[in-house]
Amino acid sequence: MTQSTKTNNAFSLLKHRLISEPYLSVNLTLAGVLLFVFVYSGIFSPEKNNYPVVCIHERLTGEPCASCGLSHSFSLILKGKISEAYKWNSNGMRVFIFFAGQMIMRIVFSVFYLKQPETVRQLIVYDTIASLTLFLIAFMPFIKWIFRFL
Repeated sequence: MTQSTKTNNAFSLLKHRLISEPYLSVNLTLAGVLLFVFVYSGIFSPEKNNYPVVCIHERLTGEPCASCGLSHSFSLILKGKISEAYKWNSNGMRVFIFFAGQMIMRIVFSVFYLKQPETVRQLIVYDTIASLTLFLIAFMPFIKWIFRFL
């Protein structure tokens, strides 16, 4: 068997696992969504204020919500303008770090999933607990804002 045939077989097996195994499919999808968020934040500019997605809450009520300015904040973080990013949304950095961390976790956990099949159950449990914990830390200000009147 030639090296080219081995490479093609390995690639075909990897492709099959990515499609057929739900954990890998979900990780790939989430990584794609997160990549889209980072590209969106890099393309659109706070200076030009050319974001195609506007805050529906602010448009309907005239009042800003907890997530207003998040796109501006992300764009500024990507450009290294951290203090300016905080002015647009004080929670922008914590959400940005959550998204960046999730992107890294999707890649790392997928590699472990592929290389250590005997630890799949533990890996999924660790992934779920870590992701849920980080989500709650990152989004607690938004959760509090939603339930502020209860």
